[in-house]
Amino acid sequence: MKSMKRWQMAVAAGVLALGATVAAQKVQITGAGATFPAPIYSKWFSEYNKLHPNVEVNYQALGSGAGIRQITAGTVFFGATDGPMTNDQLLAAPGKILHFPTVLGAVVPVFNVTGVNDLKFTGTLLADIFLGKIVKWNDAAIAKVNPGVTLPNLDITVAHRSDGSGTTYIFMDYLGKVSPEWKKKVGVAQSVNWPVGLGGNKNDGVSAIVKQTPGAIGYVELVYALQNKISYGSVQNAAGEFISATIESVTAAAAEGSAKMPADFRVSIVNAEGKGVYPISSFTWLLLYENPKDKATSKTFMDFMTWMLTDGQKFAKDLGYAPLPAAVVKMEQDALKKIKTQ
Repeated sequence: MKSMKRWQMAVAAGVLALGATVAAQKVQITGAGATFPAPIYSKWFSEYNKLHPNVEVNYQALGSGAGIRQITAGTVFFGATDGPMTNDQLLAAPGKILHFPTVLGAVVPVFNVTGVNDLKFTGTLLADIFLGKIVKWNDAAIAKVNPGVTLPNLDITVAHRSDGSGTTYIFMDYLGKVSPEWKKKVGVAQSVNWPVGLGGNKNDGVSAIVKQTPGAIGYVELVYALQNKISYGSVQNAAGEFISATIESVTAAAAEGSAKMPADFRVSIVNAEGKGVYPISSFTWLLLYENPKDKATSKTFMDFMTWMLTDGQKFAKDLGYAPLPAAVVKMEQDALKKIKTQ
């Protein structure tokens, strides 16, 4: 009887030890930042978890500004941003931070005008609307580039981000390139002093304002316009064409950007040259320390990054993003070797 009890206790101890080993092998990785790529990031982390059930990635889509702040403070393993960190921001970090492009996306002007589903915008027109210079939808400047469209005598309500945002940075980067007045009066940053409008938190917040407010116009990442079924306009590119945001038109912008990709991957491709290019396109980046404190987590995350740059790219198109150009993937695979894992 005693030997039976000893055997049962030994089995129980073995089960507990096995459970402890399994728990010890579980890897939880935290990240925070951009809402622009949140749908594809959620998909990637879910799919990777199916392949590696012991690895769980907790990503908080708080906005690019928060992503930069948290990676700098060391409260997350990785950050995410749609606007590259500035030199001053990089110098403020306690260690060297590297940028890694993940996919490409588009920022689109979304609007809520009864009876109107399709509009064209020039860069100057968008700048003047967001500057508060154009206040009615039937303004002659809007009618001029939209012949044949019946525009109502309806007040324009501008919707913009209230948080530090990479989506804002991309839109500001574009307006700053096409409108000297915008660049002088407002500037290019993740947070700006808006001349007019209502602020919404994250892409979801801006989407909600536009959807619920007749006469509203805002800017969101393409996925959010599609998910919320909000009308969005085509935008005139540097070649003079009015182009809608599609996988193809964003990929065309990427081809221009990848040809001039710097070694640190901090590049702007808004208002890129060439035909068929959607002008408000951008890479989005993950931020990683070159010499992270947690080497075990780093080793696991490097495996994820390798998967993301290869097999993971196939999930991009279904969610409205353009996959990375092959040349950029090759550059990143080489750059990953700089990350220390031991």
